[in-house]
Amino acid sequence: MMSVLRASHGASPPLHTAPTYSDAKVLRGFEHVRRYWEPSLGCMAVKLLPGEYYATVQEEMVSTVLGSCVAACVRDRNNGIGGMNHFLLPEPLGERGSWGSDATSRAARYGVDAMEQLINAVLKAGADRSSLEVKIFGGGQVLAQVTDVGKRNVEFVRRYLQTEGLKVIGEDVLDIYPRHVRYFPWTGKAQVKRLRPQQDQSLADRERSYLKRLVNEPITGEVELF
Repeated sequence: MMSVLRASHGASPPLHTAPTYSDAKVLRGFEHVRRYWEPSLGCMAVKLLPGEYYATVQEEMVSTVLGSCVAACVRDRNNGIGGMNHFLLPEPLGERGSWGSDATSRAARYGVDAMEQLINAVLKAGADRSSLEVKIFGGGQVLAQVTDVGKRNVEFVRRYLQTEGLKVIGEDVLDIYPRHVRYFPWTGKAQVKRLRPQQDQSLADRERSYLKRLVNEPITGEVELF
């Protein structure tokens, strides 16, 4: 069952006829992201994978599935410009396995970069920083042998947002559940489906493999997961 977070606001997106792809106003830099028409919602939809982020100025739904990963949903509450990111580590691991790195070239798969890139994208699209609001999701303890990844992600994103002076108006984080999240930047509505811990073992397996690859190859190109 899909449950709507109590902290989420806004009416359901209006229904429209399916647009052609030539009519879709995709922001520059996001042409590669897979978009499709979702008839049940009456809008275009986007599915994010780990290490990706997406910003939009139109009525779209952005979704992702989270285990220990965290997704931040950012929008301008006055004009509906917003988006979502999805990251597995707060920042690269240093040479001795500590958090932090001097890397000069990193992808959005790390939280410290994913947050900056998403915020910069929505601001560039016309959002007003003083009107930004944020919802955060994920950070579940789904990796039995790596128990602190989700917690570190949540601690990082909370600390980052507090430092940046950005308001968190809703969250569903920690615990032991994977989550399927759907976000509508135009209205600010968010929907979360908590999955049973055993419901998608493949998700935990993929995250474990992805984490290992990030640790072993922290900045050498993009990591392909699914």
